[in-house]
Amino acid sequence: MDLDFWWLLTIPVAFALGWVAARYDLKALLSESANLPRSYFRGLNFLLNEQPDQAIDAFIEVVKLDPETIELHFALGNLFRRRGETDRAIRIHQNLLSRVDLPANERDHALFELGQDFLKAGLLDRAEETLAHLESGEHALGAQRALLTIYEIEKEWTKAIRIAEKLESMGASPLGKEIAQFHCELAQEALARNEPRAAADELARALEANPQNVRATILAGDVASAAGQHEAAIEAWRRVEEQNPVYLPLVAEKLMKAYQALSRAEEGAALLTDYVERFGSSDLLDVVYPYVAELRGPEAAHTLARTQMQAAPNLAGMMRLIEAQMTTAEEPRRSELALIRTLVKQRTKNLPRYTCQNCGFRARLFYWQCPGCSGWETYAPRRVEPIATPQ
Repeated sequence: MDLDFWWLLTIPVAFALGWVAARYDLKALLSESANLPRSYFRGLNFLLNEQPDQAIDAFIEVVKLDPETIELHFALGNLFRRRGETDRAIRIHQNLLSRVDLPANERDHALFELGQDFLKAGLLDRAEETLAHLESGEHALGAQRALLTIYEIEKEWTKAIRIAEKLESMGASPLGKEIAQFHCELAQEALARNEPRAAADELARALEANPQNVRATILAGDVASAAGQHEAAIEAWRRVEEQNPVYLPLVAEKLMKAYQALSRAEEGAALLTDYVERFGSSDLLDVVYPYVAELRGPEAAHTLARTQMQAAPNLAGMMRLIEAQMTTAEEPRRSELALIRTLVKQRTKNLPRYTCQNCGFRARLFYWQCPGCSGWETYAPRRVEPIATPQ
């Protein structure tokens, strides 16, 4: 009974202690707030109302009143950088670094922000020099990522590989896809220098980093084709189907040329026709259609185009279907079909062929790296156009 009584006494005591602590924290918060300049709160209010220009003016006033506010310097520098005023952001972060009393962690933070300023300003050499100092600490991972961006912009692929591997060792997400692409870039540079052996070595490293890298497989076929090894080239290009058939349009014309070089054009046309029927690609149809018309006659080409249009109606397929009908049509039907073909061609001429799946950037050319967001392998090599739905 006595024990229960003492337990009941602890409840109001605990409540009283909590009330006293809350009052103390509230008084401390009010005291700290009273010491802050009014401009600080005006600046926060402008930020909340998405008025960065007025916020910057208010924060500048605070910094003048209290130059010791380190965090406010960082906030102000970031605001300047976001507005594109990189010269002012650079001055703020350089001023922070000039302070002899700046703690080590804040010095690393200032170095990181200064490197970001230089990168945003396009001063890549100064950004690289600044960020290279951050090999450890809280901002090391972000600094290495920024260095990777710099090396990609500068096309320093060997350095990019080294940094990507270092990022993985630091615990970053796997970068095998990017590393493989860097090796492919080095392979293309070797091919431009007419060094097929060096290119083959780089492609082997690319496939080691990412066995599903289609670009390395395509380039391996290019190396074999340039050496006159058409069988090996065909073998390489046909592996694209196993890796990712969406990339088959990139090798369709190459395959036909190789089969023609081996005097096996009909075998090549049969292979591509099979691809068209299985994967329903208008881009593949564009490649194989003239070969089918030449090798098997206009009726076979007409049947192929009609079948493809029935399976997946689209403007590119309609173009081929109209062409097929024109070969057997007589006047005035031929002239009418020619007019329709011209109108459809004008409609498809300005359609973007490729769309980045990351940022939506549209382009008429295929890129392995998106010009908009710099993502790798974000374009699917298929034509983007309105597709009709069968009724």
